[in-house]
Amino acid sequence: MRIFIALDIDDSIRERIQRFVEGVRGFAPDARWVRPESLHVTLKFIGEKSAEAVEQIKQGLSGIRAEPFELAFRGCGFFPTASSARVFWVGIDAAAPLVKLAAAVDEAAAALGIPREEHSFNPHLTLARGGGRSGAPSWRKGDAPNQNFRSLREKLAGLPTPEFGTMAAREFFLYESQLMRGGARYRKIARFALA
Repeated sequence: MRIFIALDIDDSIRERIQRFVEGVRGFAPDARWVRPESLHVTLKFIGEKSAEAVEQIKQGLSGIRAEPFELAFRGCGFFPTASSARVFWVGIDAAAPLVKLAAAVDEAAAALGIPREEHSFNPHLTLARGGGRSGAPSWRKGDAPNQNFRSLREKLAGLPTPEFGTMAAREFFLYESQLMRGGARYRKIARFALA
């Protein structure tokens, strides 16, 4: 089972992002755009695990204690840079509480032998991928200037910073990622309340 841990986003924010994407996706027709129903805030990607390991992960995550917090979705950009973009994203402003939750998730996973994250947590919603499969924000060997997002960058330069709304994060989820023709499908397999 291929799994990851993430926050879901409110439907109202999802709809605003969908309308934004509909207005700009024609400027990057070769990019692989994420379906609106698949948008989520990844806290940790784990990968393939057995059913037994998934049960242990559920137990580990159930011990996380964190307060609910607000997230604001605004702005957009490219990873690793605009001229060498692999990923087009929406920004998330939640500062310390979101970073703290991601660190707690990483700690709980590490206690089960899952490798810790190598890079600092960089919250974002991936909207499209232009090259390679990863949504990782850091540079990778082989990154070079590309044209996948050139027209989109030019279009965005003339627009005001997009605002998608604010929501309260009150829970996070363990998801299963099922790889299918046309992209991955995500299914929530466990819920963890923030209280």
